[in-house]
Amino acid sequence: MGYDEAAYTDVEPKAPGMYFLREALDCAELGVTVVEGDADWDGMEHDHAEDGQEEVYVLLEGEATMDVDGESVALAAGDAVRVDPESSRTLSFEADGSRMVVAGAP
Repeated sequence: MGYDEAAYTDVEPKAPGMYFLREALDCAELGVTVVEGDADWDGMEHDHAEDGQEEVYVLLEGEATMDVDGESVALAAGDAVRVDPESSRTLSFEADGSRMVVAGAP
């Protein structure tokens, strides 16, 4: 079969509001995550220097702020930001009902 499909709502969240789809879609390299949260949702600071994974964050609904290497990037629905593997990043939602898709690969 040339494709796999999955509904993120059928995947057990790895953390509150975080649905990792790599295994459900049988991805070899690409990671895909759906993140949902309200204005009080904050992600953990991290980077991907060890695994070389760059990430693209696409905000579908709501408002968010990405802190990348100490620089604040405001996101509105429809905005996207790509982050280098070695850059430190933290995601925070600024509005209730926010939803984002994160894709990453080496």
